[in-house]
Amino acid sequence: MPVPVPVPDGAAATRDGAEDAGAGIEGGLGGSGSGTGTGTGTGSGTGTGTGTGTGTGDGGADAPEGMLLVPAGSFVMGADRGGEDDEHPAHTVTLAAFWLDRTEVTNAAYSVCVAARACPPSSTHLPSRTYREKDDQFARPNQPVTGVTWQNAHDYCAWRGARLPREAEFERAERDDDGRRFPWGNDPPTPELAVFGRALGTGGHGAPDDVGTHPKGRGPYGHDDLGGNVWEWQEDEYDPVAYTRPGAPQGRPGTCAEIRATQDKLRAEGKQGFTGSNPIPTNCDRVLRGGAFNYDGPGLRSTNRVHHPAQYRLVMAGFRCAKDG
Repeated sequence: MPVPVPVPDGAAATRDGAEDAGAGIEGGLGGSGSGTGTGTGTGSGTGTGTGTGTGTGDGGADAPEGMLLVPAGSFVMGADRGGEDDEHPAHTVTLAAFWLDRTEVTNAAYSVCVAARACPPSSTHLPSRTYREKDDQFARPNQPVTGVTWQNAHDYCAWRGARLPREAEFERAERDDDGRRFPWGNDPPTPELAVFGRALGTGGHGAPDDVGTHPKGRGPYGHDDLGGNVWEWQEDEYDPVAYTRPGAPQGRPGTCAEIRATQDKLRAEGKQGFTGSNPIPTNCDRVLRGGAFNYDGPGLRSTNRVHHPAQYRLVMAGFRCAKDG
């Protein structure tokens, strides 16, 4: 699949990244590995659940508008085999209850924040600038907003009195207690369940669908599009060995200093593929989860981890908000 070109905030992307002064300009979210390249890992996880998404979408009388509850509990995060090395090992994580947006934040919802002068505009010309796609194919009111940085997403959620979800929370919302491979169960992705496999640069065919239009692909608590459509920014910094840190049982990564030391060690040991096919980060990237319209089916697995610098604007990346329960 074509490799997307991320556009750093405040700079035009170039093939060699000269204007970005950073690595990974030719990398992107176009493969099925856990990093940002074109790996082909197909991690199997550890769960045995086979059910499809069964959430009713009823958040209850006290639910924040547009949010559904993910109950407190323990679940298996990661996998012992398959996928990429940063998805290992499978381990038990215990989380408090939290609320999560039923859908990805839409263009219409984000525009209200822009009109209130609390959010900067998204990069609406990113599709045509980077992939020869039609900008209006990404501009429908109910499509997920894309072309926003991590900070843009963070600020929008704060404006709503919410926050970005943590990486462990997102996987909890996808996997329930049965360790399912995909949000809807263990069956492979199909166009009825999720939006995926749409190549960019095809003149209008590589784009997300309106949110919530694949109800059979809902997660166990009723959330739409947890797998596919667009990648979603997470609150956490990307930690390649988060699952072996002392904070792993609570789903917490290491500090930025610890993360950078780990990345230096991985480079020194020649473990380039540990974080995907893009170069191992030199700074503390942010996590993205869920897969996207341009990704392949196996890459939508619930354990897949992707990372990019927080300042990148990506045509295949958006977000949703969370809130403490």
